[in-house]
Amino acid sequence: MAMKGKKDKFYLVNEVILPEAIKKTIKVKSILQLGEAKTINEAVEKMDLSRSAYYKYKDYVFPFYELSQGKIVSINALISNESGMLSNILRIIADYNGSVLTINQNLPLQGVAHVNISFETKELTLPVEDVLHEVRQLEGVIKVELIGQA
Repeated sequence: MAMKGKKDKFYLVNEVILPEAIKKTIKVKSILQLGEAKTINEAVEKMDLSRSAYYKYKDYVFPFYELSQGKIVSINALISNESGMLSNILRIIADYNGSVLTINQNLPLQGVAHVNISFETKELTLPVEDVLHEVRQLEGVIKVELIGQA
């Protein structure tokens, strides 16, 4: 938690650079939330994490989807200029109850189009990163990245 008078700063980082203790703390929180362990002791034992490490990090680390639920996220996609590509992306977002707020697609250059989409995540039935993973799996999607959240 922030010290009095200091504002919290948050960063979005890829899991691959996190120390094991932080990754395990996130997993322990998930185990407890899903009811896969009855006590904190049981959950930390499952993850081979010390209780002190868990208590040190538990209030400071969260999976991205917890922070993004009920928010507006913006993504940038690079897609091939094929009929129906944008609608396929929008369909995936809609299939998981994302509410699209804005769409901006630039004119295609050399067969590739840049698309920015903002959507609300309040009713999502899948974590944002899983929705983005599904979009990335579409044939013709070259790149998808999260560019912000509000």
